Amino acid sequence: MSAPAHARGGPATATRRAVLWVPDWPVAAAARAAGIGADAPAAVLHGRGMVAVSAAARAAGVRRGHGKRQAQRACPELEILPYDEGRDAREFEAVAAAAEEVVAGVEISRPGLLMIPAEGAARFHGSEEALAEALVGAVAEVSGHECAVGAADGLLAAIMAARSSVLVPAGRSPEFLADAPVEALSLAAMERRQREGVEDLVSVLTRLGITTLAQFTALPAGDVLARFGPVGRWAHRIGRGEDVRPPVLRRSEEDIEVAYEFEEPAERVEQLTLVAAESSRRLDEALLAAGVRCSRVRIAARTERGDTLERVWRTDVGSRAGAFSRHMADRVRWQLEGWLSGTANGPEPAPLTSLSLTAQDVIALGDEQAFLWGGASGADSRAQRTVERMQSLLGSDAVLAVREQGGRSPRDRVLAAPWGQEVPAARKVEHPWPGRIPDPAPATVLPLPEPMQVLDAGGSPVIVDRRLALTAPPTWVRLQADPGKARAAAARRHPAAGHLGEEPTWGEAQPVEAWAGPWPIAERWWSADASRRAYLQVALRRADGGPALLAAFSAGQWWLEAIYD
Repeated sequence: MSAPAHARGGPATATRRAVLWVPDWPVAAAARAAGIGADAPAAVLHGRGMVAVSAAARAAGVRRGHGKRQAQRACPELEILPYDEGRDAREFEAVAAAAEEVVAGVEISRPGLLMIPAEGAARFHGSEEALAEALVGAVAEVSGHECAVGAADGLLAAIMAARSSVLVPAGRSPEFLADAPVEALSLAAMERRQREGVEDLVSVLTRLGITTLAQFTALPAGDVLARFGPVGRWAHRIGRGEDVRPPVLRRSEEDIEVAYEFEEPAERVEQLTLVAAESSRRLDEALLAAGVRCSRVRIAARTERGDTLERVWRTDVGSRAGAFSRHMADRVRWQLEGWLSGTANGPEPAPLTSLSLTAQDVIALGDEQAFLWGGASGADSRAQRTVERMQSLLGSDAVLAVREQGGRSPRDRVLAAPWGQEVPAARKVEHPWPGRIPDPAPATVLPLPEPMQVLDAGGSPVIVDRRLALTAPPTWVRLQADPGKARAAAARRHPAAGHLGEEPTWGEAQPVEAWAGPWPIAERWWSADASRRAYLQVALRRADGGPALLAAFSAGQWWLEAIYD
């Protein structure tokens, strides 16, 4: 597929970038820390699913998102390793140090991904091919990790070039990106909240039949902004091969820097936590006092031997209350721990005597690109602190957050996970779901289904026969007289409970205004836990406009599943 007409010739706002990428970094770092060989099948488990899988595990059938049992069924000898973001950052310091021996000014976008200004480095080494060879060789020699290097115009194109180990000619990034799936947009989102916003956008685009970047970028930019908001505008520009880092509208007269001098040289990791938090808080306060924000922070430290260690980290959290200091505190701590335990601090790690944080790419407060979907809110931060406090009092599993996942019924499409945990959905929204209940979704899904009766004109029960058809048109519906009390009985009566319990008390029969269905669903017919059920939508006739109900017929019984407003 050729590039869209408006994108041919290359965007004017793209910067030539080189990207160094270590495949499957979380599992590579975890395996190195655990002393597991690179050829062993291994995966990193976070929440209920695998977030990174080694090449050997993929060859055995393990995939990202697989649960623990599913992954072990595919590969019984799989090494399952714990998720640790701090470990990933510390281990990546050896890779960054190796790259810095080849070119100065590397930028850590996230552990596993380095950004390098390509033009100057390529001129120094003679060509981009020579630069790539030097980087790959240095990383393999110093850190022992295999990496890939690519170069292109624009952020997303450079990342995808690295993942394919190609050098995209200048001006050809739009054509290079044209056939890429829209799922590739999430590769350019560096923060977790950004990735979630982009993944939601990708889900919508896929359901609309827009599957490639060429199809997406062919849409008028104004229409994309109107329909999808700031995240759509960001994705539209990224998909055309442009850069989206905001221009430096105003720089301060002097660099904004905070420094910390250790009273005693720091040589233990335990000494660094408070130092990282305090330094990050002071930098946050200095930026707010100056009315500015920054998109990068240079972390520098001096050792007892007089060596100066530097590293640049990217930050895209905007001006959310307290978010910047917490975000940077983690990265400063990881970086200091990496210097104390890594190979970048000389043959033997030397104690640290001072630390400085310098804000780079400083811009006026309010002009920064905060969240992809809009501005900042102090109320959001206060709500998050409140929820985290509740979680600390009640337990991590007592406070749940709800997300959408794939499924046929409204109950199946709800994923409840502990607050703050990144739990991958067991079923993808974008997959086809034959027999799915049509939109709109009901407003209320009952915590437990409640028994109900569906009757014909003569008062006889209406059931779903073996052909998955209704035995008569629904004319009356009878609900329980006391739904509040009935929920406990419903738990006993539901087929999943294994027995029916006592007969509920029924209320008066209510007339049916309209009905639709049934939608039969037969799942896992080949297994012992096969499920056959049928769904029916029923609108009740009332003077005030009665509600609509979603009923499910299963095991010879009708169940009230949900209520429409």
